[in-house]
Amino acid sequence: MIDSIVELFAERGLLASAVLAGSLAMGLLGYLLFSPGPVRIPVDRRRPGHEQAVGMLERGAGKATAFVEKLIRRRGTPVGASTLELAAVKLRPQDFVFLVAVGSLVGASVGLLFSGVLLAVLLAAVAPLGAKIVLSLRISKRQKQFAEQLDDSLQLMASNLRAGHSLPQALSSVANEAEAPTSEEFVRIINETRVGRELGVALDMTAARMASDDFSWVTQAIAINREVGGNLAEVLDGVSGTIRQRNDIKRQVATLSAEGKLSALILMVLPFGLAGFLLLTNPSYLAPFTESILGYGLMVLGLIMLTIGGLWLRKTVEIKF
Repeated sequence: MIDSIVELFAERGLLASAVLAGSLAMGLLGYLLFSPGPVRIPVDRRRPGHEQAVGMLERGAGKATAFVEKLIRRRGTPVGASTLELAAVKLRPQDFVFLVAVGSLVGASVGLLFSGVLLAVLLAAVAPLGAKIVLSLRISKRQKQFAEQLDDSLQLMASNLRAGHSLPQALSSVANEAEAPTSEEFVRIINETRVGRELGVALDMTAARMASDDFSWVTQAIAINREVGGNLAEVLDGVSGTIRQRNDIKRQVATLSAEGKLSALILMVLPFGLAGFLLLTNPSYLAPFTESILGYGLMVLGLIMLTIGGLWLRKTVEIKF
């Protein structure tokens, strides 16, 4: 009796420790991903000759990230420095890959403790998939914010040009006064031009990085103006007006298509919700689907038809400009 009680408490303590470790790892990963943190100057630059005491944990993490960096240099990585910078994640690629690997190991350990190999594989895949989804969402969010702020940025540039400032000074004004991510991208443009890159090339790279057709028009207008001359402020005002009208149309289309998108979402989720409700309330009703080859075939056919219908609905409610 005593031995069984001890084993029960030991198992519960082991499970609790695994869950706690997983929660701490995921929390640390989320904190490092979403908190920008202050820009800190290393101690060796602030105090030359000073040797900072390094703890055992920090030394181990440093060796692990150095090993990951060597692997990245040899085999490459799907998450590069440009992707992290575009997502506004202030981490080195080796640090990001190391944290994702730690999350996968913790997930696999929790899965093995709770169930078995299948759950361990599923939980191990959560960390890389989640990191990829988070990066994609952050990149899309920054690109959308950049597109929404472009109208105000062009008006600010045109005002500076009418005041007698040069084009580099107008770009500097946007970099200093605009909101992020526009200010960050314009700071990058200015820094690239200072180290010798042509302004047109820097603008084109920014347009490609932010996936903005509107900003691509701006770069073309600036390039044409620098070749043939003219009043660049009036050109920017014209481009700004066109972008403003396009944004108004986009908002109207998004409002009108919101009902269709919601209907498509409900139609896609409804079969799964109904199947889950029946599985909980009346499992025998769905039992024939798992007792014969015909049942499995019907489920596969249903998934194929659902996929085709989802793609059809997506094309119906998706309007491109």
